Parts: sequence; structure tokens; C-alpha cells
Amino acid sequence: MKLNNLNKKNRGSILLPVLAMTTILLIFISGLASWGVYQNKLYLQQYGKTQALHVAEAGINYYTWHLAHAQNDFYDGTGADPGPPGAPYGPYEHSYTSPAGESTGFFALEITPPPAGSTIVRIKSTGWMSSYPNIKRSIEVRYGIPSLAHYSFLTNTDAWFGPAETVQGELHSNGGIRMDGLNDSLVTSARQTYICAEGHGCSSSNCFLPCSWVNGSGCQCPAVWGAGPNSSLWNFPVPQVDFNNITVDIANTKTQAQSGGVYLGSSNKGYHLIFLANGTFNVYRVTQLKSAIWQLNDDWSGWVKLAEEIDNQTFLNNYNIPANGIIFVEDDVWVEGTLKGRVNLIAAKLPDNPNTRKNIFINNNITYLARDGSSILGLIAQKHLKVPKYAPPDLTIDAILLAQNGRVFRNYYSPHRVTDRIEVFGGIITNQVWTWTWISGGGSTVDGYNLTESIYDPQVTFSPPPSFPTTGEYEFISWDEN
Repeated sequence: MKLNNLNKKNRGSILLPVLAMTTILLIFISGLASWGVYQNKLYLQQYGKTQALHVAEAGINYYTWHLAHAQNDFYDGTGADPGPPGAPYGPYEHSYTSPAGESTGFFALEITPPPAGSTIVRIKSTGWMSSYPNIKRSIEVRYGIPSLAHYSFLTNTDAWFGPAETVQGELHSNGGIRMDGLNDSLVTSARQTYICAEGHGCSSSNCFLPCSWVNGSGCQCPAVWGAGPNSSLWNFPVPQVDFNNITVDIANTKTQAQSGGVYLGSSNKGYHLIFLANGTFNVYRVTQLKSAIWQLNDDWSGWVKLAEEIDNQTFLNNYNIPANGIIFVEDDVWVEGTLKGRVNLIAAKLPDNPNTRKNIFINNNITYLARDGSSILGLIAQKHLKVPKYAPPDLTIDAILLAQNGRVFRNYYSPHRVTDRIEVFGGIITNQVWTWTWISGGGSTVDGYNLTESIYDPQVTFSPPPSFPTTGEYEFISWDEN
């Protein structure tokens, strides 16, 4: 009887470990299930975040496509300006359709138009999936249209840079380039080959390798060639830059000057503008020029007497730099001084007529109060942009110089005048042949500046002078996830 009771006790005691192990196993299985649910939830959230980013990217792609077809539409095709300058427009919400054709999410766009003096537009896109509406991702990108000012030197014809000439920044010609000087950036041409002219040191007796003499044509050279040391940066052919587009920009600036800038109409001799370091400028009406002096004519085929120096003038007014930065003069202009602010000065007579085109004369130093991007000057001449014979022998020009139909140059005079040095901080854009220096067959300077230097202003590619001509389409600048 006692034995039987003992066996019963032993059987009961065996069940306790089994129950404990079963409980532990159930807890473990429950934990595994909970962990699996958590992992699945985590996976779905991560999937939602990844897809939301793809949807946001789709919004960016959509609006860059939109801007490629409508460069100035920052309102998503609504045709209305919905906010104050500087504030983002929108949000504009769109349904996102998957490659399979299903609407699976949404993106909302906020567009910040370029501020005054800039071509940079900001696009912010926020994306989410329909199945995970609370999981959102936002991307902000910046795109800008490069202005013509991003070139240190741009010409519509052939150019020659001698051994004493230095170009800092990008250089492009729609013609050919003889590069015997120093360049620190790209040198590009729209040509494959070209005929190097005598004025650039080429002839049947001076047709240096890699050029070759072609009877009946002349000295045929690669589009970029010369003794310059940085030939690894030379590239050709590349697409040409269309100078004809500048015409539209000049007409637009006249309207802007009349509505919110400074407009000066036709005068007898022209105007003299002196920029002042306090952010204003003085305007004088030119009443008399000094005696004409001998120099080459417009096409450099002969001699002509031209007057180019001010003898008498009358003070008109002192102006503040206008808010829109546009100064439009329908006459010749002499310009100098120290600039504080952002200005685009245009000399042009409209409608355009080759016989009435206007010039800009740089008769003295033009300097920025600071070379930090706060002061920017564009000088656009409908015809020539000229440094006269008696400009300072050591001349500094802080500006982007643009001669729409003529040339940026210092002419060849009789008698000659050899001067020291000219420095351009900004850029040179010239339709016809440019030069600051005239040299003999032996390479000596016989007229103009002995030393020339062009320095690229890194501030102006996407922040050019107000309403300065642009080129091309929007280019990607930066990408950030908010």
C-alpha cells in the first residue's frame, strides 16, 4: 500500500517539468511569432520609405521635364503667381502611376523661383505611397541656367592668345583658337579645323606644325592649337554658342529699364556714367569730343579718323542703383568708377540698324567695391566695346564685357602707344575679333597693352548681372533629402 502511494507521487512529480518545458516552449514560440510580426512590420515600413523616396524622385523628374519645356513656369502650369517673391509656390499634388499603370502614390511639389540676380530654381518634392500615407520622404534639388557670363572668354570668330596672355576660366570660340598663352580651364571650339589668318601669325612661310599649308586656302590648323602648356584641356568640336539669341535679351532689358530701372534716351554725343562706392552713379551728357585720331576702321581694312575722348560734358543727375539693376542707354556711353551693387548697363539703339548701333567706351578703371559677388557689372554694347587709346596704361576692368555685333578691343592707332597691363576680372564676350595687343612679325608689342590677364569670376555662372543673356537649359546643381 505504501509502495503504491509512492509511485503515485513519482508520477505527479514528472508532470511538473513537462509543464514547465511546455510553458517555456509556448513563450518562445509566441516570442518568435511576435518578432516575426515586428520584423514584417519593420520591413513594410522600410518598403514604404523606399517607395516614398522613389515617388519623390518621380516628382523631381516630372518638374525638370516641365521646366525643359517651359523655362519660366514656376507654377506647375496653373498660370498664376500664388505667392510673394522668395516663398515657395505650391504645394502642387500629383498622383503617381507605377510602370504597371496603377495609381499607387502621390507627390507634392513646392517650387521656389530664382531670386533677383540668379537663375537658380529650387524644387522640393514630397512623396508617399497610398498604402502608407504617413510615411513620407522629401527631396530638394537646385537647377540653374548658365549665363553667358560663365565664360571667361567667348568669341564668335577666331582668336589668338600670345605667350604673355593668361586666361583663367573657360574659353570658347565658334571659330579657331591659337593658344600660345596659359589657360587653367577648358579651351573649346565649335570647329574641327580652321584657316589661321596672317593677322594671327600664319602664312605660307609661317605654317607651323600641326598646321599645314593648303594651296588656295591658306594655313589649315586644328581648331585649337599652339604652344600653350595645357593642351590636355583643349577640346573640339563642341556645339556652337548662338549670338543671335542676345537680340531678344537686349529688347527685354529696355522694357525693364523703362518700367523699373534707369532709361536714358538718345542724345547728341552720348553719356558719361561714373559709378560711386556709395551705391549711386553720376550721369553726364557729353557735349563735345576731342579731336579725332587716326586708327583702323571697323573692318580693319584701312585707316579712319575717329573721336573717342570726352572734351566737355554737362552733369545731369545722381541716381541710386535701380532695384532691378537695369540701366539702358540709347546712345554711346563712357563708363568708369567703383561699383557697389548689381548692374547691367546696355548701350543700344532699337530697333536694330547696323548704321545706328551704339558703343561703350571704357575710358578709366572700373572696379568692384568687393570681388565677393555682392557687386556685379554687365556691359553690353550693341556694336563695339572699346578701350580708347588714352585709357590708363595700367587698366583694371571688373565687369563682364559683351559686344553683340562688334568687338571687344583696343584699336591700332597712328602714332602708336604701347602701355603696360590690362586686367579683366569677369569675362569677355565678343562677336568679332578681340584684341588688347598689336604685335610685330617678330613678336614684339607695337601698340596696345604689353601684358593682358583675364580672370574668371566664379560668382557669375548662376548669379550673373541682372537679365544678362543665358545659354542652354537648366543644369543640375545639388540634391538633398530633407
